[in-house]
Amino acid sequence: MVVLSHGVGYNKKLPDAGRRTPDAGRRTPDAGRRTPVFGLGADWLLSGGIPIADAMVFSHPEQISRLADSCPEAAPTAVLGGDPCFDRILAARHHRDRYRRALGVHPGQRLVLLNSTWNPTSLFGDAGPEDVLPHLLPRLTSELPTDEYRVAAVLHPNIWHGHGPGQVRLWLDRARRAGLALVDPLEGWRQALIAADVVLGDFGSVSYYAAACGTPVLLGATGLEALGASSPVAAFVRSAPRLDPYGALLPQLEKLLAEHRPLDGPAELTTSVPGRSAVLLRGLFYQLIGIAEPAAPAVLDPLPLPPYEPPLRTAPLRVLTRTAADGTVAVQRFAEARYEPDDADSEGHLAVHEDTLDPGVLGIADVIFRYGTADDVRLGSPQAWAAEVLDRHPSASLAAYVTGPRECDVLHRNGLRLRLTAASAGDPAAHASALHARLRTGSEVAELVAAGLTVRTGATVQRVRVTVVRDGTAGGARPGS
Repeated sequence: MVVLSHGVGYNKKLPDAGRRTPDAGRRTPDAGRRTPVFGLGADWLLSGGIPIADAMVFSHPEQISRLADSCPEAAPTAVLGGDPCFDRILAARHHRDRYRRALGVHPGQRLVLLNSTWNPTSLFGDAGPEDVLPHLLPRLTSELPTDEYRVAAVLHPNIWHGHGPGQVRLWLDRARRAGLALVDPLEGWRQALIAADVVLGDFGSVSYYAAACGTPVLLGATGLEALGASSPVAAFVRSAPRLDPYGALLPQLEKLLAEHRPLDGPAELTTSVPGRSAVLLRGLFYQLIGIAEPAAPAVLDPLPLPPYEPPLRTAPLRVLTRTAADGTVAVQRFAEARYEPDDADSEGHLAVHEDTLDPGVLGIADVIFRYGTADDVRLGSPQAWAAEVLDRHPSASLAAYVTGPRECDVLHRNGLRLRLTAASAGDPAAHASALHARLRTGSEVAELVAAGLTVRTGATVQRVRVTVVRDGTAGGARPGS
């Protein structure tokens, strides 16, 4: 038997059935004995004083040294085999831009990856000194400007298994309606980690891998009591920046990104043989079964390209716009109005997805939008949908049908039909809000068609072409418009 050791550094402390995290079967150490490191004690490794495994694979000699201290009888079975999971991450880092595009992260936007392991003292647990997640999760997707930050979450598979997908999605429903992406915990988390600009997590392996990649990490749960005191994970947790769950999130993230310096420990101690796990592990396996290795090179499966998952924000969006003298419209959108900055120079309006959970909000919306393909027969043409929406909701001034990451069709209540086409990917619903702001200031359509629309979201400036639509086709400005 072969045992692959992964991220060894946890004390023998497992979740109990009364917690929100799943039960793994608590085994209490004998009275008077030192609490062994999870996975390295005699209770796990020996039967009748004899090692149960023919080989125990580790990624770094430091782990083998701790095995010798914790259970010397099992030390002869230790083999250095590297870390295939981390090797797959290293091999795929050049696809970072693809993974970001798959998550709908557009240029200039930052991806915040929330992650939690499955211990009761984890970020998603409730056995710590304070239950951080209920304070954090609604604010993470509401407090950050939606066009400047994309938020995704990776939860340990045991969380999904212990509670069931329905319960997990129910807990996260509010955040998902505000734009949170839920990443596949088995096939998609490595790609999301590579794509991330900042990782907000706990003492689990995702946070440690992120630090090993040099990504800024902010810890919302430390769980030091669940870690071996001398382990690299414990050293990382003691040195990593801490989240203040009650403080404003945006200044904390900006400070972390501005002051970030990669930690030496995770990069050095994750594996001592980076890129060699396939060779070492295959050699070990064929040695144990007693046959010669194949002549073909030993390789790992590459990380697959995840499906495209742009943000779907059905929570009402409070939109602040400021139009500069040159016509540039600065746009900030927030999923909750209480988090918008106090800016006396900005104009505000309400933009709402047609499929919002609270349809009553549509009655006070200024802009109503949705996403879809131009040939969706269920909705009719984009312009037919827009006319129907404005007829149903007389308070709305503008309806926007987003047909892709660069384009949307809009209909103004005055009958004006326009198509907005951006030079690069983003969220065209924000461009529709910028158009709404320009039209409210009295801008002439001919001027917009001739000069285009310039939209600023955070530090990103987008040039948007404006064309008049007649009979479903885009053309020049109408005379006198």
